[in-house]
Amino acid sequence: MCNLLTLVRFNRPFTIAVMAACLGSQVLAQAPAALTPEQQAMRKEMEELNKQPDPAGTGRFAAMKEAAASLPDHVVYRPRDLAAMGSMKLGVVAWGNGGCSEDAASSRFHLLELASHGYLVIANGKILSGPGAPPRQQPPAAQPPAQGNGQAAPQLPASRTRAAQLTEAIDWAIKENQRNGSPYFGRIDPNQIAVSGYSCGGIQALAVAADPRIKTMVLQNTGIFNDAPPAGAMSSEMNLGKDALKKIHTPTIYILGGDTDIAYKNGMDDFKRIDQVPVAVANLQGVGHGGSYNKPNGGAAAQTAVHWLDWTLRGDKQAAQEFLGKDCGLCRDSKWTFDSKGLK
Repeated sequence: MCNLLTLVRFNRPFTIAVMAACLGSQVLAQAPAALTPEQQAMRKEMEELNKQPDPAGTGRFAAMKEAAASLPDHVVYRPRDLAAMGSMKLGVVAWGNGGCSEDAASSRFHLLELASHGYLVIANGKILSGPGAPPRQQPPAAQPPAQGNGQAAPQLPASRTRAAQLTEAIDWAIKENQRNGSPYFGRIDPNQIAVSGYSCGGIQALAVAADPRIKTMVLQNTGIFNDAPPAGAMSSEMNLGKDALKKIHTPTIYILGGDTDIAYKNGMDDFKRIDQVPVAVANLQGVGHGGSYNKPNGGAAAQTAVHWLDWTLRGDKQAAQEFLGKDCGLCRDSKWTFDSKGLK
């Protein structure tokens, strides 16, 4: 369970993001008496986010999210009307949540945006925040301070999902594409498969990078730790060494939040080390680790993710212009700092 009193020791955008990612509506049940004014403000911000309806996205196909009975530990984001896609095939994006949490709705604005562009996005976990979330749990008892200096040691929540769930999502999508009677029968392109994730979820994506079915990776506000992970940091899910980068066999982009992103140094170090595949790093300045996930339709980072997917999975030449050449779209956009190696 997330410890809100501990999380506030990190920067505010990161705290808001992890609150959303690791417990969704449940964290809002923290006993009011245990919260400082800053914590109360963050809780109110989370309450307002949870009240917002699911957007349809800005793409050609209005998007929706749903639980699938045959995939109980995941949530599916997809175009609402699959028939409206005509002969266009769905790409697949397996998504790891921030905090490696089980709240598959914690980045719902971002994921619905991807789905509206014709992608089947499958997130680890269940709907625990926003529309469709279960009632909040009863407030937990206030926790006493740790012995010694009166403060608990900074610690991130334990992981509630596994990297293997990304592989399970891909397995399921391929089976549904072949199953008579499935709404996805014949509608998925098995050559359009991506893995993606936010923070700890990005580490989960890196952990399955060797899967030969993966054609591209979108790693957001993440990077393998240059040193040992912090104590209690999502346990084994973040205990990945830099040697894992050698298993990447597809074009890969890191989308980071500038030098105030706590993943910035790790992600930039990953970028420097990767030399066997085309790789890019795009920094959205001023957003820090919280990224633009809670902005309308996932904000600028979601649009960049869509462009990368459209280019690397579908060969979209217009989308490619966001990344290619000295006058690329991201190169000319003052919100972004962009670098790449081996892009063609």
